[in-house]
Amino acid sequence: MITLTGVHKSFGQQTLLEDATLQINAGDRFALVGPNGAGKSTLFKMLLGIEEADGGQFSLKKGATVGYLPQENAPVSQATVLEESLADFEDPDGRLTAKAKAVLMGLGFRVSDFDRRVRTLSGGWAMRVALAKLLLQEPDLLLLDEPTNHLDIDSLFWFQGYLQSYPGAVFLISHDRAFINAVCRAIVSLQDRRLKVYRGDYEQYLRERQAERDRLEQAWKRQQEEIARMQEFIDRNRARASTANRAQSMIKRLEKMERVELPAEAKTIKIRFPQPRRTGVRVLSLKNAGKAYGDIKVYEGLNFELERGWKMAFVGHNGAGKSTLLKMLAGVIDIDSGERVVGFDVKVGYFSQHREGQLDPDKTVLEEALSANRLNPELLVRTVLGTFLFPGDAVHKKTAVLSGG
Repeated sequence: MITLTGVHKSFGQQTLLEDATLQINAGDRFALVGPNGAGKSTLFKMLLGIEEADGGQFSLKKGATVGYLPQENAPVSQATVLEESLADFEDPDGRLTAKAKAVLMGLGFRVSDFDRRVRTLSGGWAMRVALAKLLLQEPDLLLLDEPTNHLDIDSLFWFQGYLQSYPGAVFLISHDRAFINAVCRAIVSLQDRRLKVYRGDYEQYLRERQAERDRLEQAWKRQQEEIARMQEFIDRNRARASTANRAQSMIKRLEKMERVELPAEAKTIKIRFPQPRRTGVRVLSLKNAGKAYGDIKVYEGLNFELERGWKMAFVGHNGAGKSTLLKMLAGVIDIDSGERVVGFDVKVGYFSQHREGQLDPDKTVLEEALSANRLNPELLVRTVLGTFLFPGDAVHKKTAVLSGG
């Protein structure tokens, strides 16, 4: 269906793809894996023609259709949820409308949501509308960039089952290992600027990758030992008239030797949370709190308390108000009634599900990090950024050019 041959792609000094080759056939189920910033999303955009390759060839089977779900780019539409999901069809019949409703309900929408305007939805719910719209198109190839980011457990399992019986090919990027194993039959590794297909699940891919590296390390060690022996012979014999010719021949052999190169070690983030100051026993509480969005009451008379040292997770069905509760606790949104009480010497940090509004696209990584409400010296901030895999001049990248990860 799609064939890539000898593809090259660079951004400035950074080479993402070099002589990359891949073939996607009808019915394939591939997961694209690789480090953050390796070029996974860029590869998808190249397959779509949004980004141009610097070299190599792309070919798409005549008449084949390709659909794409970006990692972030929620639609802003005046249409209703149901209208937007069917927007690509001029005159949808009853069968198609019924299918659209079934897909929307599978993704967590209630019947009462069908007439809501997309522009009134949160970014995550708007992305679900975009996903429903894409599934209804039924393209020959689905390109999905982190499609589970905005799904809860129920809608995730529904989506997983839907893809398992999807008639077209699927090529996805995901950090959800269980989802990859349930949906995909092969892993495409984007590592060291190349693409390689590994048949089987994610665990099989890891085993094969490790076996390859072990074999490569053994070959490298054997070659290094051979190089050392050859160099020792050269050093011993190049000055002697009787053996100079043999030494010179050895030098030429050494120069022509194709060297075994070890791939760079995969960099991993190591996080150590600094110990905060000791707070009071009661860290955060809500007393008789209420929160509504228009006529929809999310919370009424809510009492909640969090004590020092507790670790807690919120679970619940779609629309139950989990994110709203976190934002209320963090002080990101105000409660309509009741009281939010922050304990003695408590500082509250909040990390959003969505990148939108969190980062200024005109600022660099370093400028964003320095804008935290603490007087940290630049050297310390650079050190922390380095542990998050922003070494050296990478801190001067604009946040707008960063991948979602």
